[in-house]
Amino acid sequence: MKFSFTKVLMATAACAIFMTSCTREGCTDPAASNYVDNADSDDGSCEYDVVAPATYEFTDDNGNNTVSFTGQRQRLNMLSEMTSYLKSANNPGTAIEASTLLAMYANDGYTWEDSEGLSMTGSSKQLKNKTVGGDSFYTDMFEGYMNGIAEASANTVDGVTDGAAGQAGVVLSTTNPAKQYLQDAQGQEWTQLIEKGLMGACFMYNISSVYLASGKMDVDNTAAVDPAAGKYYTAMEHHWDEGYGYFTDAVDYAPGGNGTNRFWGKYANSRETVLGSATKISEAFRLGRAAIANDVMAVRDAQIAVINAELERLAAGTAIHYLNDAVSDFGDDALRNHELSEAKAFIQALQFIAGTSVPTAEVEHLLEDLGEDYYNVTTAAITEVRDELAALTGLTDVADQL
Repeated sequence: MKFSFTKVLMATAACAIFMTSCTREGCTDPAASNYVDNADSDDGSCEYDVVAPATYEFTDDNGNNTVSFTGQRQRLNMLSEMTSYLKSANNPGTAIEASTLLAMYANDGYTWEDSEGLSMTGSSKQLKNKTVGGDSFYTDMFEGYMNGIAEASANTVDGVTDGAAGQAGVVLSTTNPAKQYLQDAQGQEWTQLIEKGLMGACFMYNISSVYLASGKMDVDNTAAVDPAAGKYYTAMEHHWDEGYGYFTDAVDYAPGGNGTNRFWGKYANSRETVLGSATKISEAFRLGRAAIANDVMAVRDAQIAVINAELERLAAGTAIHYLNDAVSDFGDDALRNHELSEAKAFIQALQFIAGTSVPTAEVEHLLEDLGEDYYNVTTAAITEVRDELAALTGLTDVADQL
């Protein structure tokens, strides 16, 4: 029997064509709007009909509210009240007590104003155990700042009021008489290191590295936690809400509007013009929450990536903003030191973002280049740190605009 080589090639080609035709690519996620039920492999084309609501308001099929972040609102209020107390030390002759600050930090024996009636006094909610998960390295650092400002404020009562190089005290602005700040002997301002520092080590850390991370996202999303107790949300929904609550406690957060008066919501609004921070972060939070409610995890995960990326741009952009200001105000000790203290805290916040481009080693490198003594810093050093930070976070093109 004779075999035709040509016929064999034709048969082989036909088989290849046949096998290819039996292997279909397409979207293999049943939750997608363009799901292909007989696709053998996913081609990355999945699309989802998930729409973000205009405000952060979500209900179940029976109209019950499923959003809860009371604990986060309590902590935002705690830091607001602590910051007001800290700032009172900027007035020479006004002493603040370390014991009061420490009691505020741990919510241990302190009576809060609690104008919103959140039962803050005596509650289990506190800032200390949420500071990088209660890591003693960081909690000791913040408590050290609290002891430092209390001691310096007591000295202003005893007549040591003027701060200067080598002398802790209140430093008066030479260009803006309305500005004065209690700073240490190197010009670092405790109030900024505590307030902005806790925005990073407590609020940013919990948003990115806790509530939007796998440990809190890989949980049940099928049943309400406890409807009998009014907890109509699933565990996953609640964790997402808690992350949102550290960004802002305003359900109607909008650039230039509600929720832009303090902490990350405030600074996102400040970076809106150049970076679009307020819009991008708030929209991602709303869309991610809608995705969870519709059980579309691909959309949820995409929004987590957006939030982390935009939080990094927000923190870095705000640090760059204050470094720029420090150069502009270089001849004014009070303002320069104030702005460098803020920049330091925002740089430190970057290490607490999941997948950050500025991990702890880079943070330490940047701050080493800046130096600890803000009376002896140079404009060249400030500019070097600014440019290096911008390069690390992809903000070089807009650094001059921040």
